[in-house]
Amino acid sequence: MTVRQRPGRPANASPGGLGERDISGMLFTAEMYGVQLDLLAAVLDGTVPRARAAATRWRRLGYADSGRLGPGASWVWLTRAGLAACGLRYAPIQPALPRLAHIRAVTAVRLALAGTGTYQQAGAYWRGERRLRARGRPGLREHLPDGEVHWPDSAPVPWAGECWAIEAELTRKTVRRTTAIMRELLTRTGDYGCAAAEASVPGRLPRHARALYVCSPGARPTVLRARAALGPLATRLEVRDLPAASALEGAAPSAGHGLPALAGHGQPGADGGERPGADGGERPC
Repeated sequence: MTVRQRPGRPANASPGGLGERDISGMLFTAEMYGVQLDLLAAVLDGTVPRARAAATRWRRLGYADSGRLGPGASWVWLTRAGLAACGLRYAPIQPALPRLAHIRAVTAVRLALAGTGTYQQAGAYWRGERRLRARGRPGLREHLPDGEVHWPDSAPVPWAGECWAIEAELTRKTVRRTTAIMRELLTRTGDYGCAAAEASVPGRLPRHARALYVCSPGARPTVLRARAALGPLATRLEVRDLPAASALEGAAPSAGHGLPALAGHGQPGADGGERPGADGGERPC
């Protein structure tokens, strides 16, 4: 599977003489905080033994650490040297135990999206929560989506130029809290890291043309109730099931499973609702 990286990856980067696939795998691992070996195999278009061999190469160069942090396969994450070799300024941290299930789920969602023909043909790319957090303004409280999918203006799809917010929901929040997050995502106008006054400006085109909630069975009822409370904004929010590969125990990854017919305006969604459309207004810079 070819996983398109967001624009701005280091030009001509070749840390330690590693190949293009190694570099792409390291960039993906950095963006997701860390990746389990079975999902890394999907990123590298290989098998788990090949992914383990790649992680060993990175570790020998001092670019990565690995270990069994919880259920399922071992995890791989980049060190300070590995992040620097990729041109990234993230703090070098080991994936935290309480976040393993969520990181795994978001990674599986990203791979499922990247595995769809529409995503690949359009040249879409992912911008993850870690990158969004790095752009944030100190002291500014705002909800960050788990990821954004950006569709290039030249993409051969009706939603070319759109940006979608992606949320992976494993556990139930309150309906009130979930509705507030949905409303914040769907009314935001500015990019993350912008001035507070630019975050939500009436009359401007929303930053996120749509929001996609990908849910566990336990979280789905709350998400559906929260969406129903949104009023007209609900037409821009779609609910899907998590891919099978999102299980922390390590189900075999299956690109696109759980996210069928993901992209398309005005078609019935998996939950029986209408797919979201885009609002009018001024497009933010």
